[in-house]
Amino acid sequence: MTPGMPGFAPRFPGVTLERLQSWLPTIGRVGAVVAAVVVLLVVVSRLLRWKAPRVHWCLFGFPLLRLRMRHSWRYLCLNADLTGTDRPTTGQLGPLLVKGRPIMPVLPLLTRIRPRKFGATAVILLHPGQIPDPFVNAAEAMAHAWRVHAVRVNTAQRGRVRLTVLTADPLTTDRIAEAAAWATGPPTEPAAVPSTGSAATYAAADTGGGSVAVPADLVAEVGHREDGQSWVIDLATFPHWLVTGATQSGKSTLINAAVARWAARPVALVGIDCKGGMELAPHAPRLSALATDRAEAADVLAELVAETQRRMRLCRQLGARNIWQLPAHLRPVPVVVVVDELAELYLVASRADKDEALRATTNLLRLAQLGAALGVHLIVAGQRVGSDLGPGVTALRAQLAGRICLRVNDEETVDMTLGDLYPDAVEAAQQIDPSVKGIAVTTADHAGWIRARSVYLPPDALTAVINSTAHLAPVLPGLTPPA
Repeated sequence: MTPGMPGFAPRFPGVTLERLQSWLPTIGRVGAVVAAVVVLLVVVSRLLRWKAPRVHWCLFGFPLLRLRMRHSWRYLCLNADLTGTDRPTTGQLGPLLVKGRPIMPVLPLLTRIRPRKFGATAVILLHPGQIPDPFVNAAEAMAHAWRVHAVRVNTAQRGRVRLTVLTADPLTTDRIAEAAAWATGPPTEPAAVPSTGSAATYAAADTGGGSVAVPADLVAEVGHREDGQSWVIDLATFPHWLVTGATQSGKSTLINAAVARWAARPVALVGIDCKGGMELAPHAPRLSALATDRAEAADVLAELVAETQRRMRLCRQLGARNIWQLPAHLRPVPVVVVVDELAELYLVASRADKDEALRATTNLLRLAQLGAALGVHLIVAGQRVGSDLGPGVTALRAQLAGRICLRVNDEETVDMTLGDLYPDAVEAAQQIDPSVKGIAVTTADHAGWIRARSVYLPPDALTAVINSTAHLAPVLPGLTPPA
């Protein structure tokens, strides 16, 4: 039927064809304006994604992600069995006990959705009787529903489930672009370096204007973890670390990133590189000592053991259990000892080598046992670690609570690095992609292990950091700075 014919009943009373025709120009203008605004927003979005990714994420990416999360939450909970109920699902009918499904499912509350540089975080409040396991199992479903790279579920807090939403893989980011963030800024003044064991001489050695180390100075940010958080080597939590990785796996890159962070702190750095100093030579201007063969390593380690004895006497005099309980003006500078290629200290070819190796490895083990409370920390690295190097390797490994395993060439090294603490991490370490450098399986606080990737610091950037902080290298008693 057409308007005007008998039986025509307009859907909207009062709206005639003539009136609709009069509205067409206005509708056309509004449509053109809307289309222009949409095109403008698309262009601005593309430009911001290219020029200012973080601004684009805050203005466009995160609001859209939040909208998807809110819109799909009910369907996700119903399909993944994440709902609860406010009514009992079991009832009694005469002598029979009847069990059924809840008629009115209650959704857990999705709240505190906050933007982060890697994506977003959110908190799920559980209903009484709910457990976190279904949410852990539904992580993949959440990632698909929200169209993101991955969703990590943290169940450490009772009654709550924390979600980390990753829009991209943090381990595949451009590490070269991030190198600029490793600029340490204006260097601090050199820390006071005591040279004897008495409180009086410690006070005399204090320069008065130097910075005093605090536990936060022992934390070095070296990259990103797969959950989007920063990867840090925390010597205050884990005083000693074992790092294993084959050639071209990213082991030197990791050490460079850590040294670049510690270089600007009131921390003494000591290098032991028995491969002639090839790996640690770029750090020499900032090192308080550098041993380039096993004989020098034995002497350096012996002097460091003597330093721990002096610090032990000072702590005993003042009734302190570690250097952090000492008064600030008497607190000795922390020492970070970087040992590159551990096997060179253990392998022997003659009787003379055996005595030399025993002296070096014994002092290294003593530092691992005594150094934590006295501010002497070890970063022990090597291409492979196995029981065939000698019985002292297993004893040393037991003192190295922090573990980092990059790609290695043999299963025993993976097992020696991770197997005693994290048996389930051995398989993950064996599956590291050789084509992607810097990927590692590492200690994740006290929660277990996690995959991470170190930042890449170009040689010129590393040289700039080392040269700008060379004057901060403390002079340790008994040790000669590298020429």
